Amino acid sequence: MAERLESLKAGIIGGLSVCFAFAFSILLNTFVLAKYFQILACLQNDLDWHLWVSGAVASFTGFLFGVTYRYIIRSDQNPQLKAGGVLAFGFVRGLTQIELGWNYNSTIWPFLVLAGESVLWFTLAGIALNIAIQLRWVKPFSSV
Repeated sequence: MAERLESLKAGIIGGLSVCFAFAFSILLNTFVLAKYFQILACLQNDLDWHLWVSGAVASFTGFLFGVTYRYIIRSDQNPQLKAGGVLAFGFVRGLTQIELGWNYNSTIWPFLVLAGESVLWFTLAGIALNIAIQLRWVKPFSSV
């Protein structure tokens, strides 16, 4: 039960981290990228139910990342293992967005931006989880 509680805490930290990164990227897309780069105009978002669903999905994937990341890194200090966990989640989400854009849009650039954002989201969540583990808010999964 203690391991489940630690995984829940890691999931909550991961979900909140990705949620905040999602909100920041929406603001950046709407007020900077879509405004100053015509090719990225489709990144502008309105406050509607699509945005709320996207935020919920991003937060849930962040939660899943947090739980999984705790089990990936365990007590190891291997930077390749940490980076691999982050990149696995970021690339799966990002490459799916690129494929969607490739199939349904005339330009791929907005989807490349979204893919980069996905990697950034999980990088920030990984950093937040590493800090939480260092501060002993979350205990790493012990492999024994």
